[in-house]
Amino acid sequence: MSTEKVQIFDTTLRDGEQVPGCKLNTQQKLIIAERLDQLGVDVIEAGFPISSPGDFTSVAEISRIVKNATVCGLTRSVKKDIDVAAEALKGAKYPRIHTGIGTSDSHIKYKFRSTREQIIERAVEAVKYAKTYVEDVEFYAEDAGRTDNEFLARVCEAVVAAGATVLNIPDTTGYCLPEEYGAKIKYLKENVKGIEKAILSCHCHNDLGLATANSIAGVINGARQIECTINGLGERAGNTSLEEVVMIMRQHPTLNLDTGINSKLLYSTSRLVSESMAMPVQPNKAIVGANAFAHSSGIHQDGVIKNRETYEIIDPADVGVTESAIVLTARSGRAALAYRAKNVGYELTKLQLDKVYQQFLVYADNKKEVHDDDIHLIIQESNIGIKATA
Repeated sequence: MSTEKVQIFDTTLRDGEQVPGCKLNTQQKLIIAERLDQLGVDVIEAGFPISSPGDFTSVAEISRIVKNATVCGLTRSVKKDIDVAAEALKGAKYPRIHTGIGTSDSHIKYKFRSTREQIIERAVEAVKYAKTYVEDVEFYAEDAGRTDNEFLARVCEAVVAAGATVLNIPDTTGYCLPEEYGAKIKYLKENVKGIEKAILSCHCHNDLGLATANSIAGVINGARQIECTINGLGERAGNTSLEEVVMIMRQHPTLNLDTGINSKLLYSTSRLVSESMAMPVQPNKAIVGANAFAHSSGIHQDGVIKNRETYEIIDPADVGVTESAIVLTARSGRAALAYRAKNVGYELTKLQLDKVYQQFLVYADNKKEVHDDDIHLIIQESNIGIKATA
């Protein structure tokens, strides 16, 4: 069975930038946009043009410099929003307008004070209007995660008939369970007339820590676009993590799904975004965290030294990390100490290692981590009479 492509829609510059304290200026956005284009994302959501003059300028500038990816601008289902987005996207080689409206009963009743029929009318009107500017129109059904599936299918069918090319099915509040979200995508795939004319897209939030799992459940059930951010940045608890979904599909070839992402740029892109937004990456973050390929347990270290695959399912080089880290702590064993000592120029015999290891434990019990400089001191204080080779 041939591998099917899942498009990667990156919204780091729109949804990711909505994190408090993560505001970027236009120049920073341009640098990140160029890197996302190099990374191989299919769509860059550059911003929400009507929200501010700065966002309009950023979308317009990004549109001019991006060479390969589709550039997308977000709007509400309001004509003025769409007019402004179309103007900002004029310079884009591949422009997309992303418009939509809330579809859950909660949004319809309390946010819009409207009815289901009026919501469908507004959705159709917005898509038709956006189509007068661009061919590629994505429709989002906000709070689709809590929208009745039958009504959601009606909305999707109406906007596809109006010309929508992508259907964004957001789990806006991060409420859905993976099985539930996957079933929703499957229902739409099977019950929306004309669904073959559009791509179903997953846009999942991480309020319950399920964004990545929900997105994968979505593509397993027929979605062919994932909306995500570098480092999982986004409002509240964040969005689906780009690096996670990319590597999950790559590490599970039986899914027969893959992306066009150059995974060797993932780590450096993560660092670029983290530094630009002054948003540290948690050390235990999957794929790009400082500890993702670090080993401090003696049992794990011994296994990794003998064969990396005993405790690593991803080759660090595949995501742009130079090598696994063997971190020396009081939990480390002789194999790890010998490995690190060899790296700084000491070939220890078994008897020498036994003696050095006892001195090492004294150090390790008083320090969180033993570094290369400490190894030299430990060996000197062990009085085994050897020096590091040049």
